[in-house]
Amino acid sequence: MTSETTYVELSFKNEAKPSCAKSRPPAAPKEKSSLHKSNPRFPKVLFASLLVLLLLLAISFFIAFIIFFQKYSQLLKERKTTKELTHTALECLRENVTMEGKDWSCCPKNWKPFSSNCYFISDTTRNWMESEKNCLAMRSHLLVINTKDEQDFITQNTVASSAYYIGLSNPKGEDWQWVDRTPYNESGTFWHSGEPSNFDEDCVALLFRTPLRKWGWNDVSCNEHHRSLCKMTKIYL
Repeated sequence: MTSETTYVELSFKNEAKPSCAKSRPPAAPKEKSSLHKSNPRFPKVLFASLLVLLLLLAISFFIAFIIFFQKYSQLLKERKTTKELTHTALECLRENVTMEGKDWSCCPKNWKPFSSNCYFISDTTRNWMESEKNCLAMRSHLLVINTKDEQDFITQNTVASSAYYIGLSNPKGEDWQWVDRTPYNESGTFWHSGEPSNFDEDCVALLFRTPLRKWGWNDVSCNEHHRSLCKMTKIYL
């Protein structure tokens, strides 16, 4: 028995597998989304806030500068006033002053306050002219008496054993005149009875007459040496 061999032709082809899509590079990893998205209006709001703050600071500085300048000017004025008065110490009282911005009325130390004036009673005896010069050196004048209340205040603070020059004189033998040019009013004077009595006595002194127990004015020689009374307007601060 003859055996038969059957050959089957087989063929093999190397074919690439078709790709469904073109190859792509690997995708970059996605960044995580920010939790807070940036607000485009934020820089504008910040700028406006800073601008307002700077404006408020500028206004505050300007107001502070004005207040400082006013206080400084007032301080300079007060120092100048005190310096011009040549008094190194003042004694002040707080009172209802009608002058705007003024709360204190002051007199130099050792001066006596009364009404709107200050009075100095000198212990040194001088002639009338020297007495007036002494008052002028203290930015004042010899006493000018305007009212009975003022006359009474002065006599309550003077010594009965002394005479005191006041600012009334008659240098040319004519009309009496006050050193501050206040008009002389005969009805407002406080002469002792019978005074003035001597045409050669051209100055006036306040003195106490023992028999009458009364203070009054006498005309005296301007060269006599007596104590004196100075008067100045109060200093207001």
